[in-house]
Amino acid sequence: MIDVLTSRDALRPPPPGVPPQLLLLTGARIALDAQTAVRADLLMEGGRIGEITASKRNHRHENTVDLSGYLLLPGLINAHDHLEFNLFPRLGRGPYANFEAWASDIYHPELSPVREHLHVPKGVRLWWGGLKNLLCGVTTVCHHNPYEPSVFTEEFPVRVLRHYAWVHSIRLGTDLQAVLRALSPDAPFLIHLGEGTDEASRQEIFELDRLGGLDERTVIIHGVGLDAAGHTLLEARGAALVWCPSSNVFTLGRTLDRATLLCHDRVALGSDSTLTAEGDLLDEVRFACGRVGFAPKEIFQAVTRRAAEVLRLTDGEGSLAPGAVADVIAVPDAGDSPAATLLKSSFRDIECVIVGGRARLLSPRLARRWIPSPGEEYGRLRMEGIERLLDAPVIRLFEQAKEHLPGGLRLAGRQVEV
Repeated sequence: MIDVLTSRDALRPPPPGVPPQLLLLTGARIALDAQTAVRADLLMEGGRIGEITASKRNHRHENTVDLSGYLLLPGLINAHDHLEFNLFPRLGRGPYANFEAWASDIYHPELSPVREHLHVPKGVRLWWGGLKNLLCGVTTVCHHNPYEPSVFTEEFPVRVLRHYAWVHSIRLGTDLQAVLRALSPDAPFLIHLGEGTDEASRQEIFELDRLGGLDERTVIIHGVGLDAAGHTLLEARGAALVWCPSSNVFTLGRTLDRATLLCHDRVALGSDSTLTAEGDLLDEVRFACGRVGFAPKEIFQAVTRRAAEVLRLTDGEGSLAPGAVADVIAVPDAGDSPAATLLKSSFRDIECVIVGGRARLLSPRLARRWIPSPGEEYGRLRMEGIERLLDAPVIRLFEQAKEHLPGGLRLAGRQVEV
């Protein structure tokens, strides 16, 4: 065991709005990559990781939390979601030829269940989408819709990608050229593309290229309709791909296979919303491995460091390293590798989520260990009988949604109670 794994010399200033609070997590194994974990102490200060050192009693101070029996993983990155649609049930009876056929079939705002879900205020629905991600260990999410600064404040439960450009798709009438002209050199450009199995979906990547919208900043969401020439072009232009397999199979009847995905250097995993997806990001991890044959190491990278590369994140998201933003999740440790542990995990196993050095989720078991103790601002939520303490206005959010959903709340398809 090396004495000092990383050094506080690399500590950068805290993110805006983060207090310079020290917190030492001790006794746990800490994931260094998909295959390696070491037993060490992790010090956080000002919302960043300061040092990871061999456990030493003289390092401890009053804000020390004993996490013996746990494995610490980097906070997960969900590369594609529509946060306002995660109280909705899955809608549609596919397979469809493309997303437009699906949307035409399911979008009837005058009919149930769309009618009552749309009556829930959008800000409340966005918060529930944030909680869906928090509950499964996501600390950073890419919301494929306009950024909502009045909602995505420091109090929002997860970090929402802010520096990006987007259009829904080529087909849905956005002024694509105007978006491309305004695109920053260092921002990702997000677009649904190839979300279908028909000829029009196959041709979209070539059209985007002709319009000048396909380069190393481009992040293609789905890409199911691409043929071999389309994948070759994607790779030649240096574009990235976000894969949402359960959503694809539900709407289109198929998704990209492992061999195709491994031809690309930059692939991240997204959950999509529960209008089409199986559940949350951990459900997507299991689907990708169990149904498509992705290896645990590959999928681990697709929700951590590789996802950070795809979304052009620059704050150390997706890793536990000195100077990185302190995004940490804790799960019970069975002695497996980080990748194998992630594959076996569900929301039931996520007992702690720290976002930027702030504990946003705790299990009752870990709350008893936490120093300082969670205050009254933490709300209690039960999902499928599993209780969690959340740094969120849970009761208010529940009441504001329940007013329009008298049949009860289901988040990512799971029953929620307070």
